[in-house]
Amino acid sequence: MPRPRAALVTLHQDGTECPESHKHTRSGKPLHPECPGRYRFESTCDCGAWELSGRTKGYIDAERKRHLASHREAQTDSGPAVLRELLRFAD
Repeated sequence: MPRPRAALVTLHQDGTECPESHKHTRSGKPLHPECPGRYRFESTCDCGAWELSGRTKGYIDAERKRHLASHREAQTDSGPAVLRELLRFAD
């Protein structure tokens, strides 16, 4: 089963995506002359059970990482413990 992904997308106020080529200062002001500025951030997981949007990039990114970590924990918890131990010896 492929690992789920949740991309972090930056949007302008009109809902269009702010591409990587639109560089910004550390304070968030746009350096690209045609960029109206970042308005909000969105992340949606491939699993279809999680999505989050907001105006704070750090919070959205932290929650995205937390959700993806829960997928990794679920994958390691599935399967018999004996089989996991045997596979550790195979490495």
